[in-house]
Amino acid sequence: MQTRFRSVFISDVHLGTKACQALHLLDFLQNIKTDTLYLVGDIIDLQEMRHRAYFIESHHHVVEQILAMAKSGTKVIYIPGNHDAFFRQFVGQTLSGIDIRLNARHKTANGRTFHVSHGDEFDQMVKISPLMLAIGDKAHGLMLSLNQWINGIRRFLGLPYWSFAGYLKSHINKAKEFIERFETAALKSAKNQKVDGYICGHIHFASFRIKDDILYCNDGDWVEHCTALTESAAGEMSLIHWSENPRVLATEPKEEDWGLSPLPSRN
Repeated sequence: MQTRFRSVFISDVHLGTKACQALHLLDFLQNIKTDTLYLVGDIIDLQEMRHRAYFIESHHHVVEQILAMAKSGTKVIYIPGNHDAFFRQFVGQTLSGIDIRLNARHKTANGRTFHVSHGDEFDQMVKISPLMLAIGDKAHGLMLSLNQWINGIRRFLGLPYWSFAGYLKSHINKAKEFIERFETAALKSAKNQKVDGYICGHIHFASFRIKDDILYCNDGDWVEHCTALTESAAGEMSLIHWSENPRVLATEPKEEDWGLSPLPSRN
């Protein structure tokens, strides 16, 4: 699989938590070459670390690798999310070679302009009741625990990583409805800003969606799916999964193909 990219977008790493798939991310970062690396929010989960910190050696190595990439010439742009919002106070500054921005405009090799943000700004537009949110948070925590337990067994049996959490999300109607509302909000924002597309994370669900020639790209996460969004030298966007068996999940759809081709795998 190709490992040389023009740009790479990752988000929702949640370093500092047990659910973080730091070893897979570290392997990914050590095996790719990219001109620009976008860190699209929730890289370090400062919100969760206030209650319980789990910053083990592999998490330190991920931070060290990102700093090493910045030092060696990769342009690294950090857009804080809601779980690492503390860093938003440093917007406009460069720390250890990393540019911190509230959001960004990315120009692809084929001339398209994408707005890049974490995506939590859409929470109020797609919000659910506080009760359902609380239930959802508890359920999500349980789902991640089961995800770790299942993959612990799979590793013992010599089987590759599989996202149980991702499987559930793609088969529960309420989750699918929420994801669709989020995607619609991002597409509407891109249209209002008169850009060619929107790149974000936040909802832990890597996907493409196109409407009225506007492309929505979600880079996924490194908690449930181990996914990244990549741009080739020609400017084409792809979603890749990286664990024991790295693979391309999907390349960007064309307007005329939308609805005819299957969505990328959620494994």
